[in-house]
Amino acid sequence: MLQPWQDAVVTKIVQETPNTKRFFLALTSGSVFDFTPGQFVTLDLPIHEQKNKRWRSYSIASAPSNNNEFELVIVHLEGGLGTTYLFNEVAVGTTLLMRGPQGVFILPKEINTDLYFICTGTGVAPFRSMLIDIHQKKTPHHSMHLLFGCRQYTDCLYEEELKALEAAEPEFYYHPSFSRETEMREGVNLGYVHATYKKLLASGASKDAHFYICGWKNMVDEARATLTDLGIPKTQIHFELYG
Repeated sequence: MLQPWQDAVVTKIVQETPNTKRFFLALTSGSVFDFTPGQFVTLDLPIHEQKNKRWRSYSIASAPSNNNEFELVIVHLEGGLGTTYLFNEVAVGTTLLMRGPQGVFILPKEINTDLYFICTGTGVAPFRSMLIDIHQKKTPHHSMHLLFGCRQYTDCLYEEELKALEAAEPEFYYHPSFSRETEMREGVNLGYVHATYKKLLASGASKDAHFYICGWKNMVDEARATLTDLGIPKTQIHFELYG
């Protein structure tokens, strides 16, 4: 059964990159917003007369915190009614109608394998939620790799935070990839994110690992096909599509 619609007020907005914003929201009821990392919420935005054409879903980027707050990270899509409204009309103090949490793109309660999180752009949101939750709760885990892809250095999301997490969390590795950069920097890969996980697998990564993929359909489809061709069973490949 779907959760009822409820109000959430925008408490803070951060311009993360030139075309990406972080929206911090809190349930106006004051109730604890209880969710599992990897889930999403649906917003009902005043952009169309038909209900189903007003709904936009976004993965939760924050970890559960036993309060009424949560975070979304959203990229402005040119011509997109939903993101244009969020970027141009929504301010601190705006109340939005939302429903959630929803979704089954979550980790098992016990992590018994290596994990590879593959994403581009705002597809990093559910993985940030998972990783922060694991770190805060000191959840036992095997090796975890976050493979994050974007076009340019200026498009990178949560970069300093993820580097700090890599330094603080044993067996967590951050692998950023940039597809439209030519300037090499320490610890980054130039090119698409697919080349990064292929290189890790070629270097001896465990074939028993589970792979979680989040992003736009073309990237997700390519990653699923490539991993299957590399011998990863479909039961070890999990994905969430955007758009």
